[in-house]
Amino acid sequence: MATEPPAAAGPTELNAVVITCCSLESQWDASFIKALDRVKAEKPHGVTINYEVTENTWGDDAIKVARNYLDTAPRDIVWLTSTYSDQVEKMMNDYPDTIFVVHGSGNRGLGKNQYWVYMRVHEAAYLLGLMAGKLTKNNKVGSAATFAYDDVNDELNAFFQGAKDVNPEVKQTVSFIESWYDPIKGNEATNAQAAAGVDWLLQLADGWEACTTKDIMCYGNFGDQNPLAPNNVPNSTLALWDPSIKWIIDEWWAFKTEGKPLNGNLEPRWFTMAEGGADIGEWYTLDGKIPQDLIDQVEAKRQEILDGTFTVLLNIETPKSDAP
Repeated sequence: MATEPPAAAGPTELNAVVITCCSLESQWDASFIKALDRVKAEKPHGVTINYEVTENTWGDDAIKVARNYLDTAPRDIVWLTSTYSDQVEKMMNDYPDTIFVVHGSGNRGLGKNQYWVYMRVHEAAYLLGLMAGKLTKNNKVGSAATFAYDDVNDELNAFFQGAKDVNPEVKQTVSFIESWYDPIKGNEATNAQAAAGVDWLLQLADGWEACTTKDIMCYGNFGDQNPLAPNNVPNSTLALWDPSIKWIIDEWWAFKTEGKPLNGNLEPRWFTMAEGGADIGEWYTLDGKIPQDLIDQVEAKRQEILDGTFTVLLNIETPKSDAP
C-alpha cells in the first residue's frame, strides 16, 4: 500500500532586516526592536530569527540600504518602520520572495509582498487621560506631539476624552513640533504648555527636561519612559508590536511551507489592547502623588477594555486646543 511522502521540513532560520527612520533612542523604533527580541526568544514555528538593523535612514536612502542587504544575501523580511511605501514600490518586484513591511500612516497598500502595519495606542492613552482628568489642579491637560497624522491624532483625542469623561471642566492644549524626534523642539513645546497652565501632559515629543524643570506630570509614549524624568512620569503607553510581528512571520511561514502566495493587505492592520497590541505600563506613585484608589479605578477600566465591555472611540480628527 502506497504511503504519503513525509511533508517537507520548513525552514529553520528567518533572516531579516530592520530599517528605521530614526535612532533607537526614539520609542517608536526602540519598542519595535524590543518586541522583535521577545518574538525571537519565542522561536515561532521553531525558527531561529536573525536580523540586522540600520538606523536613521529616510527616503530613497532606504532603497540603497535595502538593496545592499538583499543583493548581498537572501533576506526573508525587510521591516521599514515608517513611511516607505514609495520606496518599496520601486523594488518589491525585484525581490518577489521577500516580504516588505511598512509601519504607520502616510503609506499606501500595495498588496503582493508589501504588508502594512499600524500602531494604535489610543485605548492606553484614554486610560492615562482618566488619571490626568482626576488629578489636574488647573483643569488643563495637554500634549506636545509630533505630527498631526491619524495614528497620532487617535491617541491625543482618546487622552483628552478620558480626561474630560471624569472632569468636564478640563481644557485641552495641543501643539505639534513637526518632527518625529527632536528633543529641543519637544522641550520648547512643553515649556510653552507649562507656561499656559498645563499640569498634566501626554509627552510625544521627548521634552523630558522641561517636564522636570517645570515640574509637571508627563506621560511617556510607546514604552516606559519614567527613567527620563523619574519624579514626573507616572506611567506610559506601551506599543506592543509582538502580534504584528507574529502575523508577518505566519504569512512568511505559510508562503515557505504551503506555497501560499504573498498577499499584502491594502488597508493598514493594527492590533487592539485585547489582542495584545498595546497597553499601559507600570504605575509609579511618585511619593504619594498618584493615589492607589485612582490607580485601582483606572485598572478596572483597563480590564473592561480587555474584556470587551468598554470601547474607546477611535477618533482620527486633528485635535485643536480649547479656548482658554
